[in-house]
Amino acid sequence: MAYKKGQSGNPAGKPAGTPNRATRAAREAIAAFVDGNAEKLSQWLDEIYLADGPKAAFNCFTDLVEFHVPKLARTEVTAEVEHSGEVGIRPQLTREQWLALHKAK
Repeated sequence: MAYKKGQSGNPAGKPAGTPNRATRAAREAIAAFVDGNAEKLSQWLDEIYLADGPKAAFNCFTDLVEFHVPKLARTEVTAEVEHSGEVGIRPQLTREQWLALHKAK
């Protein structure tokens, strides 16, 4: 029997978005490593900083943290804004719009 998209034969099964055991175990292992080696990690990052610069140390840190702290989903907020000239929240102006606005005064 074929199921509709998004349905399965086990409606009480694992919820969507639940990481599998291997992913969970890997995250736990990385978290334990980071927690147990915080002082060493700081020294290693200092060595990378001295050898390759701050950008390399920052990239190394963010690459490691990515496995320890999950990334948040990016969202985009869009809105149509009409500027009425009133004091308050203003829409973001481009450089050209700002210059035109201030040249007009």
